[in-house]
Amino acid sequence: MINNNEKTVLFGGDRLTIEDVVDIANGSKAVMNSSDAFTSKIDRGVAFLERLLKEEGVIYGVTTGYGDSCTVAIPADLVDELPLHLTRFHGCGLGENLDVQQARSVLATRLCSLSQGFSGVTHDLLNQIVTLINHDITPRIPQEGSVGASGDLTPLSYLAAVLIGEREVIYKGEIRPTADVFAELNIKPIKLKPKEGLALMNGTSVMTGLACIAYKRAEYLAKMATKITAMVSVGMHGNDFHFDESLFAVKPHPGQQQIASWLRSDLQAERPPRNSDRLQDRYSLRCAPHVIGVLQDSLPWLRQMIENELNSANDNPIIDGDNERVLHGGHFYGGHIAMAMDSLKTAVANIADLLDRQMAQLMDYKFNNGLPFNLTGAEGSRKPINHGFKAVQIGISAWTAEALKNTMPASVFSRSTECHNQDKVSMGTISARDCLRVLQLTEQVTSASLLSATQALVLRKRNNELDHSHFSESLQMMLNDVLAEFEPVIEDRPLESDLRLFIEHIQQQKWTLY
Repeated sequence: MINNNEKTVLFGGDRLTIEDVVDIANGSKAVMNSSDAFTSKIDRGVAFLERLLKEEGVIYGVTTGYGDSCTVAIPADLVDELPLHLTRFHGCGLGENLDVQQARSVLATRLCSLSQGFSGVTHDLLNQIVTLINHDITPRIPQEGSVGASGDLTPLSYLAAVLIGEREVIYKGEIRPTADVFAELNIKPIKLKPKEGLALMNGTSVMTGLACIAYKRAEYLAKMATKITAMVSVGMHGNDFHFDESLFAVKPHPGQQQIASWLRSDLQAERPPRNSDRLQDRYSLRCAPHVIGVLQDSLPWLRQMIENELNSANDNPIIDGDNERVLHGGHFYGGHIAMAMDSLKTAVANIADLLDRQMAQLMDYKFNNGLPFNLTGAEGSRKPINHGFKAVQIGISAWTAEALKNTMPASVFSRSTECHNQDKVSMGTISARDCLRVLQLTEQVTSASLLSATQALVLRKRNNELDHSHFSESLQMMLNDVLAEFEPVIEDRPLESDLRLFIEHIQQQKWTLY
């Protein structure tokens, strides 16, 4: 929850939102721990755990081994070393590293979970995570190595290691030894208490942090796809009656109705002269609200699943200090995030497929109602050697195909691991990583589609087929914003730099669309 100065997110009080996590991940918000009630709750859990250890001497993951090794008793003189060994033997992550935004989202989500007060961790540990966030120090976390139960053990071991001064961090754009950065900033490594290694690592915070980022990117893509659809409809001399309010009243999915409403708003202008006798546009235009609407209608329940996971205690065992109970369970299982991410990546890939079909129409002279081949801007004797957006359309097809390929649900590929103790796992982190890849590919398609639609509108204007009266204020603003940074293609030129610039704008959510 953001406090009065609107620059800080408070932990340990009210529920956090996806937006809180993304603000922290983007570095626009600092963090701090909350109230006296929060402090007291943390203290009660730690006190109960310490008393239980002294009186009974048997606590899973504290005086026993982990997972299948839970029957192995740990000698009293080695109990303090056990969490250190847990962090170290899980230091086997591979693949690319999470970027800084993603790693900061992990810090925020783990802090939120531990701040629920059911993990038996100390204020020193919580404050160390706060220090990392506020000093913009992020653990170097390899992406690969988690099956999503017992949580994100291997990637979260990289967070645990940094708290104690080990492994590496990303600081000021460089990967450096944690010990060196801590010494430079006078940050003292903490020593993990007996339960704290398990509490840090045994949870769903990597997949949940990535899910928060994925959600916000998908939410924006729904708006971008709607805006591009409106541009394509004008450029194709399409039928705006496909988005009629009365039409959508009889199929009342609220998200679908919202997309149709946005399209009506964008198309509130004089209808251009038609160069087509088609009463009905092809599906990629006519059914755009139905395709984008699936994503829009999914967002509320996806938010519920992600934010419930975000605001949960999801390690094991749960330490109930108030009622003095140790509760053994499976809250580290990331099934809800896995389902959310598998669902979201499918909805997003359908956006890529929709735009791909729109672009195929827009560039094909057989279907585009009189636009030039491949949207080339060349004329006269120069026209035969110029190819406009031909290769861009091939690229759109390639990116779309890869996005569709990555929609295979990861959550059904459970693998029995760890001597069959973890015999049913969620694959939630793989689902989240897949979703981010699908988002990246779809954002590439979206960037190319935005430039292509812009080119089509410029060509229509040049040929006096469209004028200012045919554009709503919102569409004219969008067109002006794009043309401020994009030179329409007359003579062929490489478009990679243009595409990358507009991918960046889309990912940074540069435009307020609706």
